[in-house]
Amino acid sequence: MLDSLFNQLAPAGRLDLLLGCVRPAFAGLTCFERRQDQGVLVTVRVFAGLRERAGWARREVEAATVAEVWPALGLGDEPEGLLYAVNREYADRDRALHDGDEVALIPPVSGGSFLLVAAPLDVAAIMREVEDPEAGAVASFVGTVRRSSRGRDVLHLEYEAFEEMAEPMLAKLGAELSTRHGLCAVAIHHRLGRVEIGEASVVIAISAPHRSAALDACREAIETLKTTIPLWKKEVYVGGDEWIGQGS
Repeated sequence: MLDSLFNQLAPAGRLDLLLGCVRPAFAGLTCFERRQDQGVLVTVRVFAGLRERAGWARREVEAATVAEVWPALGLGDEPEGLLYAVNREYADRDRALHDGDEVALIPPVSGGSFLLVAAPLDVAAIMREVEDPEAGAVASFVGTVRRSSRGRDVLHLEYEAFEEMAEPMLAKLGAELSTRHGLCAVAIHHRLGRVEIGEASVVIAISAPHRSAALDACREAIETLKTTIPLWKKEVYVGGDEWIGQGS
């Protein structure tokens, strides 16, 4: 059998394929194994609406980086807000993949929204966004502008954000909280621009089957938002103003 393969492949300059066939031929396997110049083989998992769209929950594809996974699936345009996890850890699109990796495609959190807005926040409307028949508890946090800060009389606040980065980061935060705490839905809205005394600057609403999960996730959401999301606050007070810093 090897003599026949050599006679067919050697004249065509295909010694690379011939050598790749020798080992599996002796092992009793098909000689046409995946070649080294092809992408690594990874397992892809999809959930919720993506699973229904695809018609499957798990399959294998060839992809060298996370960014190559979606095109390899042949499912049309990539959904906005899609997140990726490699081996159950969130990963950037330029992450290199290895044979046997598991890549999970995580759609935006159902029922939630993550917005930066220049208008007054409607707390009741945001609370309605997380309503869910499976929820046994809804926790919320409303941050408001106070009249005094660090011994100074505040006139108003001004918020600025790197919007193209901040909104996706809020969505990612919502997805992480949902996975970690088993939530039903998450909504986070933050004001931009001028915010007057007594007005809401941020509203977080979270629903979950149990109150402990909702309360823990709500506290974690505001603490993470204050330290990682690219948002900046200017305090305008009697006699001057001061930028306070990211997420303050």
